[in-house]
Amino acid sequence: MEPIHLTTERLLLRPFTSSDVPAVHAACQDPDIPRYTSVPSPYTPEDARAFVEAKCPDGWRDDSMYTFGLFSREDARLIGSMCLVRLAELRTPERQAELGYWTAKEARGHGYTVEAAREVIRWAFEDLGVERLEWYAEAGNEGSRAVALKAGFRMEGTMRSKIVYNGTRRDAWVGSLLPSDLGRPTHTPYLPFPERG
Repeated sequence: MEPIHLTTERLLLRPFTSSDVPAVHAACQDPDIPRYTSVPSPYTPEDARAFVEAKCPDGWRDDSMYTFGLFSREDARLIGSMCLVRLAELRTPERQAELGYWTAKEARGHGYTVEAAREVIRWAFEDLGVERLEWYAEAGNEGSRAVALKAGFRMEGTMRSKIVYNGTRRDAWVGSLLPSDLGRPTHTPYLPFPERG
């Protein structure tokens, strides 16, 4: 897919460019980002350059990962990063993807990541035909969970031993979002399991 731009009231969501390498490197010095994401630690300028100049464009080109840099429309500062991954499942009857994100430390607590997530979700459902969007985070990552909840995800539980961090398996929280949760149509009919009382 050709990379696209999305906009919200306060944000421009666009592919990263080489000029963003210093800002990505600076943001990923915050220990919470490598602690709860797949970002390497320590995070070097070379890691930032590989992410911005190779991994992200390759993901758009081979339809494996659609990554957006989140930037303030007011002053163009980096707010964070958001991506859709597991895109191979868009070409199967499951039509699923996964939403992931990180937020620069100084931008947290202002609702930017929720605002961006709502726009990426809209795009995923309307333009990509996603029928189930998933979110995972290590159990205990309250910030990521708060964003997911505000964006409309429903928590489905805890997956045991899902994430490996520093050689240790850890539990993960999991949530999902369906088009019908937001009043949107879906192509494939859904037959939920009846609740047992």
